[in-house]
Amino acid sequence: MVPSPAAGPALSRRSFLTAASAAGLALLVAGCTSDTVDGAEPVTAAQVDSLADQVAVQQSLVAAYGAAAAANANFGQEIAPLAEQAAAQLDRLLAASPGSSSSSAASSSAAPSSAAVGDDPRTWLRQQVTATADSHAAACLEQSGARAALLGSIAAGLRGHAVRLG
Repeated sequence: MVPSPAAGPALSRRSFLTAASAAGLALLVAGCTSDTVDGAEPVTAAQVDSLADQVAVQQSLVAAYGAAAAANANFGQEIAPLAEQAAAQLDRLLAASPGSSSSSAASSSAAPSSAAVGDDPRTWLRQQVTATADSHAAACLEQSGARAALLGSIAAGLRGHAVRLG
């Protein structure tokens, strides 16, 4: 059937799909924009407190790596790369934590003594790593966006540490 001239020009299938794709893309872009002016995610007081708690947890883990290394020099050499990773993770947490500064790392609680490490530093450290990973994974659920991703990533990395210590 031939379209009548009174009905106006017929829209080709290709033209229709192109127009629909453009409209869909426009809606997608509009839906993905942020309401915040500076692009930063809003942070609640509870999220700030939770992230500060996780900074303290990670500081304790960094201290635990130091204590395990002090308890057994050979083991300390073996875990040095893992200890460096834990310290780098702490730096990332400090950078993501609103209102924190790198001086917070110095205010962490005293490092565990070699007596706390016991006769089996590997098992003791694996327990510390696992507990820290569990804590970060649980706290991840309380955060949003990049902070949640950071905590989840650190928790996953620490699971790798636990496997290497196993």
